[in-house]
Amino acid sequence: MIYAVIPAGGSGTRLWPLSRAGHPKFLHPLTGSTASLLQATVDRLGPLTTAERTLVVTGTAHVAAVARQLAGVPEENILVEPSPRDSCAAIALAAAVIARRDPEAVMGSFAADHLIGDPERWREVVLQAVRGAERGLLMTVGITPTRAETGYGYLQTGDPVDGGPLRPVAEFKEKPSAEVAEAYLRSGRHLWNASMFVWRVDVFLAELARQQPALHAGIVAIAEAWGTEEQDDVLGTVWPTLPKISVDYAVMEGAATAGRVATVPGDFGWNDVGDFHTLGEVLPADADGNVVLGVDAKPGVLLRDSTALVVVPHSGRLVAAVGVHDLIIVDTPDALLVCPRDRAQDVKKVVDELKERGEEGLV
Repeated sequence: MIYAVIPAGGSGTRLWPLSRAGHPKFLHPLTGSTASLLQATVDRLGPLTTAERTLVVTGTAHVAAVARQLAGVPEENILVEPSPRDSCAAIALAAAVIARRDPEAVMGSFAADHLIGDPERWREVVLQAVRGAERGLLMTVGITPTRAETGYGYLQTGDPVDGGPLRPVAEFKEKPSAEVAEAYLRSGRHLWNASMFVWRVDVFLAELARQQPALHAGIVAIAEAWGTEEQDDVLGTVWPTLPKISVDYAVMEGAATAGRVATVPGDFGWNDVGDFHTLGEVLPADADGNVVLGVDAKPGVLLRDSTALVVVPHSGRLVAAVGVHDLIIVDTPDALLVCPRDRAQDVKKVVDELKERGEEGLV
C-alpha cells in the first residue's frame, strides 16, 4: 500500500462559468457520472491504498466541500494551505507529514482534476513506478503521446533500463511549438508530463533539501508542529515565506540533470479536462455529437437540428438550441457563456477581464 497525495487546488478558469475560485473543477461531476473529479480520483486509488493513507492538500476555501465529498477520508488527512504556494510546497508538506508517520514510505502524488479512461491499466503503470521508487528513484508517470500536442510539457527519455518499462528522464521540456511537438512525436523518446509523481518520501525530501534548502527548512518546521497546539501558529508564520514554485521547476528538473529521475510510459486514456471542447471529446455524445453535462433533470435541454454542441445546464431553467453547431453553451444562475468550440481556450481571457474589472464575485 502506498500513501496517496491528492493536490486539490486551482480554479479551472477555462471551465468558467461552471468552475469558480470558490467551487473549482475538481469538485464538479465532469466524469460522465455523478462522481466529482476528486471523488473519481480517490475511487481510482482504492486498490492501491486506504482511506487512512490518502491525504488531500487543499485551500481554506475548499476544505468543507472536500470533507463532504470524501467522508471516508480522516479529517486529519485533509491538509489545509493558508494560501496558494504552487505545487512544490503542497506536495512537500504532504511528504513531510507522511515521513513523520513512516520515514521510508512510498507516496504517489496525483492531481484531483484528471480523467483516466482505463483505471486498471493506470494502476498497473503506477505499480511499475512504485518499483522504481523503491530503488531510490524519483519517478514520474509519463503519458504516451497520441498527437503533436503544444499544450503540454514533455519528458525527454533515454533507453529503457534493463529492457524494462523504466526509462531515465534526461530533461523536462517546456510546452513546444507545433513544429517541435511534431518532432517529439516522431522521436519516440518524448512523453507528456502529466505531473504524476511516485517516490520514497525520504528520497524526495533529501532532494528538496539539496536544491531548495529554504523551502525544505520551512516545510520541516511546519511538519514538526503538525498535530500539536503550535500547528496553526507555525503554519501561519512560515507558510507565507515559502517560495511559490512548482515541484517540476523546484526539484524534478534538477534531479533529472543529476540522473535521479525515471519514468514509466503509460497509455490509459489520460485527460486533464482543460476546457469545454476537451470535455466534449471525452464524454459520451448523442447521435448528433452533442454532449450534455449533468444528470437528467427538468426542465433540461432541448436541441433541434444542432450538432457537436457542449451544453452545461446549471441554472435550473430550460436551455434550448435550434440550428447551431460546434458551440459551447454553459448556463449558470449568474452567467451565461456561448463560445465556438475552437475558441474554448479563450474562455480564460473572459475571466482575466472580469478580474480586471473588479468582478471578483463572478470568478
